[in-house]
Amino acid sequence: MDAPIWVYLLAGAIIILVLLLVLAISQQGKRTLKKLERRAAGPGRALVDDATLEDEEKDEQSNNAAMIAVFLGVAAAALGVGVSFLRMSENGPAPPKGPVEIVAGELHGTLLSPRAKAPIVLIVPGSGPTDRDGNNPLGVKANVYKLLAEGLAKEGIATVRVDKRGMFGSAAAGDPNAVTVETYAEDYRAWIDAIRVQTGRKCIFLLGHSEGALMVSAAAEGRKDVCGLILVSGMGRKMGDVIRAQLRANPANSPVLDQAFAAIDEIEAGRHVDTSGMHPALMPLFAPQVQDFLISVFAADPVDLVRRADVRTLIVQGTTDLQVTVEDARKLNKAPRTELELIRGMNHVLKDAPEDPAANMATYADPSLPLSSGLVDKIEDFVEEND
Repeated sequence: MDAPIWVYLLAGAIIILVLLLVLAISQQGKRTLKKLERRAAGPGRALVDDATLEDEEKDEQSNNAAMIAVFLGVAAAALGVGVSFLRMSENGPAPPKGPVEIVAGELHGTLLSPRAKAPIVLIVPGSGPTDRDGNNPLGVKANVYKLLAEGLAKEGIATVRVDKRGMFGSAAAGDPNAVTVETYAEDYRAWIDAIRVQTGRKCIFLLGHSEGALMVSAAAEGRKDVCGLILVSGMGRKMGDVIRAQLRANPANSPVLDQAFAAIDEIEAGRHVDTSGMHPALMPLFAPQVQDFLISVFAADPVDLVRRADVRTLIVQGTTDLQVTVEDARKLNKAPRTELELIRGMNHVLKDAPEDPAANMATYADPSLPLSSGLVDKIEDFVEEND
């Protein structure tokens, strides 16, 4: 492997110093020899030579002072060059200013890096048509991933936030409905490879939000280049149980509960559901084109996926989350190598919110609200401990 350029420059500076030192010693030797020759010429020249030598000694002192100044100047320059290039070698080139586009094949995302060689967190979106900033056309405009990336950047942590295959910037990557848990896991493994190649990092942190927590857990299995998992508002129960609880929580769903639960039972058994007589309110959930994905995700056990990933895992959960509960986080925390952090008053879009459903849901459409206090700090601490 070729040596870094700073090694060659520092070696050159040292060679210059040695040559200057040899030159100084040579000059000093010539002047000393000249003194001895003049004194050896005889007494008749002694007075003249002594006067001459006195002047020459003054010149010599002046020359020595100049030589010392040159020597020290070159030494300082060599030290400066060495330190400068050593720092460059350690930190790498300066990162681009502001967010930049980054790709993994047809998958697209945004890299935000505050400094060279910063630890990197891959931010994986939650369910549905959620974009890299954390927004979707179904009424969510919280900018949650964008705010998270900016908050981590202030603490010296780089992020890559991405669009899922078939959506937004990654529209060319494939059919967004023809996916499974393993399809997404392969996508995020491809992101790990691409980020490592483009940044030089040895390992990447994977942060999954909501459904994304399930996907990053699957992606981490068997990978030695995952520094750690960060599961934010992630399910601890199987998806079918979560949907049942969410449907029961809204009294308006009472007329469709029996039909919905029957459909969930079929999908959990690995069978498709006939939607020809299904209530229109349930069609977005059980549409025929998404049933293969539902069969895949309903079969996944979140706790088992974390156990199989076998990496250090931070579990972060808000206490006013209306979609995923503290109990989910406690279930995830039963897997090995996990640690749990609860954030009081944080909801599913990672904003401070009350338990009142209407007021809580209002935060989903307000990008001006900051992230819940303490979220970035907890992630930063985990990254610093495991980088």
